[in-house]
This record gives sequence, C-alpha cells and structure tokens, in this order.
Amino acid sequence: MSSDASSDSPSAAAKLHAIPLQTLYELLAPVTLRADSPRATFTNWGLTYTCTPLSVFEPETEQQCALILELARREGKTVRVAGIGHSPSDLACTTGFMLRTEKLNRVLEVNAEKRYVVAQAGIILSSLHEVLASHGLAMRNLGSISDQTLGGVVTTATHGSGMHFPVLSMDVQSLVLLLADGSRVRCSRQENADLFLASICGLGSTGLILEITLAVEPAFRLKEVQETHTFDDVVGNLDAVAHAAEHVRLWWFPQAGVIRVSSSNRTSEPKNPVGTWLWHSLLGYHVLQFFLFIGRYVPSFNLWIGRFMAWLVRDRTVTIDDSHRVFNIDCKYPQYTTEWAVSYERAQACLREIRTWLDREFADPAGLRPHSSIEIRFSSADDIWLSPSNGQRTCWIGLVQFKPYGLTVPYRKLFAHFEAIMAKHGGKPHWAKTHPLGPDALRALYGARFDDFVRVLERADPRGTFRNAYVQRHIFGRQEPEYAPRVFKQIR
Repeated sequence: MSSDASSDSPSAAAKLHAIPLQTLYELLAPVTLRADSPRATFTNWGLTYTCTPLSVFEPETEQQCALILELARREGKTVRVAGIGHSPSDLACTTGFMLRTEKLNRVLEVNAEKRYVVAQAGIILSSLHEVLASHGLAMRNLGSISDQTLGGVVTTATHGSGMHFPVLSMDVQSLVLLLADGSRVRCSRQENADLFLASICGLGSTGLILEITLAVEPAFRLKEVQETHTFDDVVGNLDAVAHAAEHVRLWWFPQAGVIRVSSSNRTSEPKNPVGTWLWHSLLGYHVLQFFLFIGRYVPSFNLWIGRFMAWLVRDRTVTIDDSHRVFNIDCKYPQYTTEWAVSYERAQACLREIRTWLDREFADPAGLRPHSSIEIRFSSADDIWLSPSNGQRTCWIGLVQFKPYGLTVPYRKLFAHFEAIMAKHGGKPHWAKTHPLGPDALRALYGARFDDFVRVLERADPRGTFRNAYVQRHIFGRQEPEYAPRVFKQIR
C-alpha cells in the first residue's frame, strides 16, 4: 500500500509512539464524553440495538483520530467508527472504544466542472445536499433517507433504485483512510485498488475513512408518478414495470393484494410537490401509530392495518421536486427490518413464493400477521467485492415491522420465514441490516471475493482494531458469547 506522504512519515508515527500515556489522555480529554453523558450510551435509530462503549470520542480533527488509534494500540482496545446510527443492526455497536464521526463533517472541495465533491466521512447527506445545491450539483441516486452519514452509505453499499443505477458506493472515486497503525493511505481504482474495493463495502473494518471523493451530477428535479395496481399485474409484467422509468420502486401491501408503483424520471418541469394528506400529516402519523399499538396486542388487527395503509395511498399522485426530496421517503417510526438482494432474473419467482407463503399465513387463524408493506427496489450490476449486486442485476426486497412508541413487536418468526425464502433464491443480505449468515454461507455467495476481503482486513488491520462483534461474527465466524447476535439487543 502506498501512503499519503503529507501525513504518513516514519517521524510522524514515532512522534505518536513517543507521547506519554498520561499526555494522550490529556490531549483526548476535550473530545472524550463523560460517562454520565447521554451520548455515552449508543442506541441505533431503529431502537433495536444499544451498547455502552468503554469510551466514546467525538474528534474534530484527523490528529485527534490518530491519537485515539494510538491510545487503542497502547491499551489493546478495539475502535468502532459510528456515524448517526441509522443501521438497523448491531453494525456500529461495541464494548471497546467508539469514535463518533459527526464532527468530521466538512466539505473539503467542490468541483462543478469535473463534477465531484470531496467531503469528510461524517457529513450527513442532508447537509451534503445543501452544499451541492449551492453549486448546482446533486448526488445521482439516493436511498430512502438522508439522515445518515456519507461514510455509512459507502461502507455498507447503500442503494437507491433504478435498473441502470448501481449501489451508491460505485460513485466513489477515491478514499483517504487512517489505518490501524496510524498511516494515512489514499486509495482508488488506480492506487491501492484492493484496499479501495474492500473499503467501499468494508463495514468500517478496513480503517477510518477520512475523506471521500464522490462523483456527482448537475442538480436535477424528478417527476414521480405513483399508482396502485394488483400484485398479478405488476409482478406478471415486472420487466416492463422495472424499466418504465429511470427510478422505479414498489411497495407491496400483501394484506390488500396490491402494489404501489413509484416511477420517477428527470424533468425540467416546475416544482409541484404533492403528498397524500392523511399519510403525510401529523394527524395521520399519530393515528397510524395508535393502530400499530393496538395490533401489538391484537394480531388479527394487523391485516386491517395493512389494508388501511394501502387505502391511504390509493390515489394516483404526481410529484415534481428536487431529486433528494423525491428519492427520500418518510420512514415513519423506529422499526425492525430485514432486506435481501436476489438476482433480478429470480425476482418474479421469489416474489410469488413470498405471496404463497403469506397467503397461507393469512388463511391460518394462528398465522403470522405482518402489518406493513414490502419494499422492492432495483439496482444494476457492480464490481465491488462484497456488494450484493456484484456481477448481477439485482432486486432488493425488504420487510419491516414498525415499533409503535418504540415498543417491541413480534418479528423473529416472520423474518426467519422471509429469510429462508430469500436464501432459497440465492439472496444476499443487506450489510447494514440484521442477518444470520456466517463466513461459510457468505463465502458460498461471494466466492473468492470474500476471501480477498478477509486478506485485505488481515493485512490492513492485523490485530483487529476495527473489528467489533458484528465483524467478528459474520466475517470471522467467532461464536463466543460476547459476539452473539443478540448481545446488544435493545428490548423494551
């Protein structure tokens, strides 16, 4: 690996090693959270996992990041990098040191002519949108939310939807990483390519991402048309539906037998933001949450809730707005979620098998009762080692169970049945979300690229500084109690 000479000289490393331990503590005191701080305990957005790290740091400079890694090296601790905490799994959880990136949030360069932006990994997408818009630029695609950090998007191969649009990590041109040994390394497809291809879906385990150079495009509006059709009409003509617009995503309400089709294209038409009044209103938010609360105690009510949701959005709507406002949706409430990617060619068969299973559950008085829609999205093939879209056009299928008022709801049996069907069709789980697969199953799905990824981790971080329970469990197959799937589970 070649290093960025501006920061990675032997003298720089020697200077870090020469700092007395007490001086390290003093230098890091301003960015170390007190044990009684509310932020000293980390809980993800979905309220599904929580942890109390040994120490939580909120650095503002690269030098402070280097000091944190030096302290971890001296004390034999791990470091987990965490952003805003939107991953629904325990991907960010740790019992070691936690490095929060929200103050590493600056835009370092915007080049409108060459259409790229250089930003620190801790910038939240909503803030990045504002800066890009001021320069007449925008990200070319987005997932469902912008309340997440750019670094989190990159390390999990977050996706939007569109048959000709790959996962968002494919827009990354280069990275600057701070490795576990304190070296500052630049990587791209041309320089340190293995480290780059491992890091742009690296689960935060290759190193601390300091800078991201991201390809962007001129700012644009989207015209979104939403319509509701029957399951058979949509799935029976899936190829035509998926290719009918630049960005197509679907919400399937199996309780009602219908699919809401969202089709979006770039447009120069003037803005005309439109929302379904009850669905997007404060009143609708509270009414629906109360219904979900009832369904927690009366499972049969959940079928009615699903039909009610489908009814709320039944009308045809046309929206024209800035791209990120159309790409993003209101995720409503904290939630459990599972999402898997299957080869596009197997999508129809997979969806039909899910319907057969759910119809059987609905016909059984004691059957499972999901209350929400199933989201279906698409992406083009890519070459990122651990991307679920590696080498294949992909259909992403996601299932959620909302947590009304933050309370638990039954989901484990539902998800287990769903995941079994996805696995049967060669599905790969979304890395940011909870899944049961260990290294043997993942190696079968990703082939030699999984072993390539492990080799890069062992070379870039031989003592496992950046490995938390999630990485140890899924990538290295560790089965000790401290790495168990539910060790950080938040139960309320």
